[in-house]
Amino acid sequence: MENVSFDDWSKLDLRTAEIMEVEEVENADKLYKLKIDLGTETRILVAGLKPYYTKEELEGKKCIVFTNLEPRTIRGIESQGMILAVSSPDMSEVKLLQGDGVVDPGWKVS
Repeated sequence: MENVSFDDWSKLDLRTAEIMEVEEVENADKLYKLKIDLGTETRILVAGLKPYYTKEELEGKKCIVFTNLEPRTIRGIESQGMILAVSSPDMSEVKLLQGDGVVDPGWKVS
């Protein structure tokens, strides 16, 4: 695996967020449309979390979001970032990354 320079790392804007709303994406087995709170703004993300979480489990959950990732249109929805998660080697389990303790939306990850 190639090393990343500190300058490249410093370009990433990772922020804490809270998932406010979760909607099904029509004709998609794995995708949810998420409305997230970043403290100073809300955004829409598309995430392949349906096999791992119910809508009810995700609503109100804290997470870490890659906020300055170039937007991408997925199933006609512009996804404005990416939620970070960890997964087991066989992808049977996926868990969202979260800050330790009480963390408000918008805190910078460093």
